[in-house]
Amino acid sequence: MTYCLGILLDDGLVLASDSRSNAGVDDITKVRKMALFERPGERVIAVLSAGNLATTQSVVTTLQQAAHGGDAAQDLFAAATLFDAAQIVGNSLRTVMARDQEFVAPYGDASGSFLVGGQIAGEAPRLFQIYSAGNFVEATPRSQILQIGEAKYGKPILDRTLHNETTLDHAAKLALLSYDATIRSNLSVDGPIDLLRYAKDSLSTEKLRKYSREDPYWVDLRAKYGEGLLALVDALPSPPD
Repeated sequence: MTYCLGILLDDGLVLASDSRSNAGVDDITKVRKMALFERPGERVIAVLSAGNLATTQSVVTTLQQAAHGGDAAQDLFAAATLFDAAQIVGNSLRTVMARDQEFVAPYGDASGSFLVGGQIAGEAPRLFQIYSAGNFVEATPRSQILQIGEAKYGKPILDRTLHNETTLDHAAKLALLSYDATIRSNLSVDGPIDLLRYAKDSLSTEKLRKYSREDPYWVDLRAKYGEGLLALVDALPSPPD
């Protein structure tokens, strides 16, 4: 299991992914689940993955090979829009699933899912969620949060506090707290967390940061949030007799 998060804002995007992959309690590894396709000044496309690791790695590697002279129909650098990029990722997933699903089925679930977010010059930042069938939905100002993997523990804080005018820095804090809540409640999610604060029209990944569990900022953020929650609960009125 994993947890990947995408947030669409007026100012841009916040995208985050964890690093834990496990095939059982005694087979745990760390894998980067955010792949970046960047041409500075022209496009930034991030592909975040969850699900069967072999399936998602096959899709991402296919996309990376296409970006370096492979199949032009799968080249994210040739996509005219983010919608086209989402179609490319969905089609690649369908191809891998059609090839592998029958053989994987006796051993487990072969499915995967993706978030595709970023910006191509000439259009606004966009964010898509690709399902295991290869179809997808797009984030909107009314539905600005997209999550794949182990999403339920980290969702409440986002639902309560996010809105379209939330700044990138504020949304990044909420994203890290969302991961903290998930990690506390589910062993299948863990750091490091790759987090990209993508500023609208920057067409750059300069604000990409990796947060380990020991990162001083994240440690301090978790501590202050916990202390603040305790103080808030203490200040609330007690139930009536």
